[in-house]
Amino acid sequence: MNCPCGSEQSYATCCEPYIKGTAHAPTAEKLMRSRYTAYTQAEIDYIKKTLAPESSKDFDVAAAKKWATESKWKGLKILSTKQGQESDKKGVVEFTVTYETEGETLDHHEVSTFRKNDKGHWMFVDGDAHTHKEGEGHGHHHHHQETIVRESPKIGRNDPCSCGSGKKYKKCCATAEA
Repeated sequence: MNCPCGSEQSYATCCEPYIKGTAHAPTAEKLMRSRYTAYTQAEIDYIKKTLAPESSKDFDVAAAKKWATESKWKGLKILSTKQGQESDKKGVVEFTVTYETEGETLDHHEVSTFRKNDKGHWMFVDGDAHTHKEGEGHGHHHHHQETIVRESPKIGRNDPCSCGSGKKYKKCCATAEA
C-alpha cells in the first residue's frame, strides 16, 4: 500500500521501518510523518515510544487507541519545518491532519516541537494544536475564534484531550481556553 503519510512511497519503504523499530527517523519531519502513519495504523506503542520522557507520563494509551481506530484518516499536509534536519538537535514541524469522526470532517492544525534524545533519536516533545471543521479557518489570523468547542461528548478535566495529544484535557487545550 502507499504510505498513509502522503509521501507517495510504499508503506514498507517509508514509515513502516520506523514504526516497526528497524530504523530511526532521520529528521523531525519524518518522525512526524511516521507518527501520523502510526495513528492511521493504530500503532499506539510507537506513538508512546517516540514521546519525549517529559511528555509520555500524561499519555493515555487507551484514549489514543480509541481516537486512532474511531477516526477516518484522510491525509497529512506538512506546512512548514524549522530546523529538525539530521544535524539539528531540535526542530519544529507545522502540519494539518484531516480526519473524519462521527461524520464530521475536521482539520487538526498543529505546530509540533521535536528534540533529539541522548541517543540522537528524534522525540516528539509537544504540540500547539487546534481543530476546526473543514472549510473553516482560512487565514491564520483569526483561527482562534473558529476552534470548535465540542458540546458532546463533554470533556472532563481529567479526560484525554480531544486534540489527540494524549495528554489530560486540563493539561492541554483547557489551558488554552482559560
